[in-house]
Amino acid sequence: MYNTTSDSVSIDSTTAMQFLSFTLGGLEYAIDFAKVHELRVLKALERFASSGEIIGGVAVSRGVIMPLVDMRAAFGTVSGTPDPMTDVIILKLSSCVMGMVVDGVTGVVTLQADQVAPMPGAEGVDAGYLIGIAHAGQRRLILVDIDRLMSVQGAGAVNGTLQVA
Repeated sequence: MYNTTSDSVSIDSTTAMQFLSFTLGGLEYAIDFAKVHELRVLKALERFASSGEIIGGVAVSRGVIMPLVDMRAAFGTVSGTPDPMTDVIILKLSSCVMGMVVDGVTGVVTLQADQVAPMPGAEGVDAGYLIGIAHAGQRRLILVDIDRLMSVQGAGAVNGTLQVA
């Protein structure tokens, strides 16, 4: 697991961890694979929120109704009509089950602690959901603590707009 103390954020040096990687606005991010419940291709995103809101709609997965968070809007990238690469990552978090709309899932990557560096300039409170930057071959991944990002305390972290509990 990763250590998310206030002094440092790091991956446990004794074990490798698996992360699901995805793209948003041309950057590649990754979250703890253990939090992923299922993956789906987004066919349509019917917005019920006003323009600029990140809760883009709801989905039903195995009888469970869950909110869909449009991470493209949350991270300030273009959010428009889904294309064939647009995916939904269904998350099973400690507080809820929810869907996360991303530009596309790129795969599962296994990382060791020595492949992760602290996030430059991420000492501020607003970056509390960032674990660090991982180097996997030629790829550079921004590691995100998805529980913290979606928590009430970290809710304002993304452009001051994320209000998910």
